Amino acid sequence: MLDRSWMRVVIAVLTLLAAFPGTAGASQPGRTPVVLFPAFYLTRLAVTVDGQTAAPGCPRSGGFEEWFRNDHPSTVFSQVCQDRLLTLRYRGSPATPMPSRFSNQPGVDVRIVGYGRTDSAPFYEPLYRRLESAGYVRDADIRVAGYDSRLTPDMGGFLQRTRELVEDTYRDNGNRPVHLIGHSNGPLYAQYLLTHTTRAWRDKYIHGFTPIAGNFPGQGLLYAVLFTGLNVEDFGYPTTRENARSSALLYLSAPSSYMSASDPEIFGDREVVVRDVSTGRAYTPRDYPRLFADAGLPVAKEIADHYIGFIAFADARSFPEVDVYAERGSGLATVVGARLPNLTVGQVADAKGSLNRDGDGNQEDITNEAVLAWKAMPCHRFGLTDNSGVDHFTLPGNQNVLDRLLAHLERPRSLCPAQGPG
Repeated sequence: MLDRSWMRVVIAVLTLLAAFPGTAGASQPGRTPVVLFPAFYLTRLAVTVDGQTAAPGCPRSGGFEEWFRNDHPSTVFSQVCQDRLLTLRYRGSPATPMPSRFSNQPGVDVRIVGYGRTDSAPFYEPLYRRLESAGYVRDADIRVAGYDSRLTPDMGGFLQRTRELVEDTYRDNGNRPVHLIGHSNGPLYAQYLLTHTTRAWRDKYIHGFTPIAGNFPGQGLLYAVLFTGLNVEDFGYPTTRENARSSALLYLSAPSSYMSASDPEIFGDREVVVRDVSTGRAYTPRDYPRLFADAGLPVAKEIADHYIGFIAFADARSFPEVDVYAERGSGLATVVGARLPNLTVGQVADAKGSLNRDGDGNQEDITNEAVLAWKAMPCHRFGLTDNSGVDHFTLPGNQNVLDRLLAHLERPRSLCPAQGPG
């Protein structure tokens, strides 16, 4: 029979559990849950095709998956067919808001595989395992905010879906604020979330933000990709003109291509992104209107005007106003553009024509250093750690990066007074 003192302990515990619903099945007390925003095409996408007629010569029905390092590539849909079916339709009516002008081809449906789960972004296995070694549990206090990499975060229900994921993660883990982790393009989507929620929401739900090689101002490489294409499965350049054209048209149709291209407000004319050998003309990010005009691509210019520089981050009104622990790689030759024979769409890339500068092997130093603007946040912590010699795709699995991440997850967040409405 239990004595009275023991009964008092039991009653006290039961009272606490009643006051904090969801705590009993949550992770260990004090552990900060995380939500990961994957890089460009590192979210698994399932494509279902049902009676399509947009791509003659391709299967009318069936399905395939689209993501970097897809270990189940389609044996039915060729790469060219996949590109053609994933090329977005654009209807450029000025009366239609820009995000509503894009749609899938008729008969094509694209879904995220396992939204919220870690198996929706298998590239980050080293990160998951390191968190597990510290007691984290997949799909409980490690969750993934995947997205359709063709789309920008003002499309496809991204904002509502991601807010709900963060709020669910908070509640399911004992009402503990959530730490956002992003890699490459992922931080753009996390930043959009942070700047499209209220200060009260961030104060309640967000612990901090770790952008790993955040592509905030874009990168020069994307301009050349609009002419050469880039195959998602291995991030290699197409080797045939047919595939180069199908891939380039896919990127030309995707608003994320322009969001991911270097913003002239940050880059100015500090790098050449395309050099037209036939005319000798060089184009910097500042010259993008002339580039698209010379290439005869008026629709690209229309989309670019809206989406280049789309993710605001560098001015005080766009600071995330949460603690930020940024990581970058450096010291590696990085492709930022290309010498092209001319400005036709669908050219086979020549490695000898690459235009390079320093960076992390994928994003140039200008891109990776742009986040330093956040040093001006008046209260919240900011740090940017340089990882010399560590390349872009190794960075999220690097032992030193992960050790720092775990230390930051244990750190209490800054308590900052409100700076104004929002």
